Amino acid sequence: MDLDLRGKRAVVTGAGRGIGRAIALALADQGVDVAFNYLRNRRAAAETTAELEARGVRALAVGANMADPEALKAFFTQVGEAFGTIDVLVHNAASGVERPALEFTKHHFDWTLEINAWGLLSAVEEAAPFFSQGASVVSISSLGAIRTLPFYTVVGASKAALESLSRHLAVELGPRGVRVNVISAGAVDTDALKHFPNREELLASTLARTPLGRILTPEDVAQAVLFLSSDLSRMVSGATLFVDGGYHVVG
Repeated sequence: MDLDLRGKRAVVTGAGRGIGRAIALALADQGVDVAFNYLRNRRAAAETTAELEARGVRALAVGANMADPEALKAFFTQVGEAFGTIDVLVHNAASGVERPALEFTKHHFDWTLEINAWGLLSAVEEAAPFFSQGASVVSISSLGAIRTLPFYTVVGASKAALESLSRHLAVELGPRGVRVNVISAGAVDTDALKHFPNREELLASTLARTPLGRILTPEDVAQAVLFLSSDLSRMVSGATLFVDGGYHVVG
């Protein structure tokens, strides 16, 4: 299906691998030029860049820490110089520590909120001068924003903040024609999930409680991003779209 995205320009944070990479490739398949940042893994970033360029689009990969204001500013300056305008901004970069609530330190809390929540606000602030009329901002959240999950205390709090920020940004940016939405994604078996001490239990429980009967893939999330990036969702803003096979409606 042609979503009429060809020639658009997107920024996807944290697209070197996992869900971010799937989003970047899905956008490229629609003819969208993609810029992305990565934190440490240059090899993964280079591989993603090569795959994007193989699809015939422009790709820009920049090593930049979302928690570093100067690095973030430099990243978006490079994007502005290379692309001129930004039609789609996907805040996918995420981090956090998975452990019982009473074992967290202030450092853990600050780091997680800085990447997951402040990362969105600061990215929008830096991207705003380059937004086109009708631009779309999409953030990746999770069910932990509204429900308790084992070892997910601070990450869940950061995702709740992310969703609240998105609603406020939708109101403030609406007059400029900019839409701001959230995808609440179910459990996806990526490298990030390997850091969870209860990974196998989490996947098994999710599968058993998912009405559609399978675990989410990065590509499932990417397809939802395409919808929210296209004119098919031109009157959708301030919304949280659950992409989890129906898991969230099971008690």
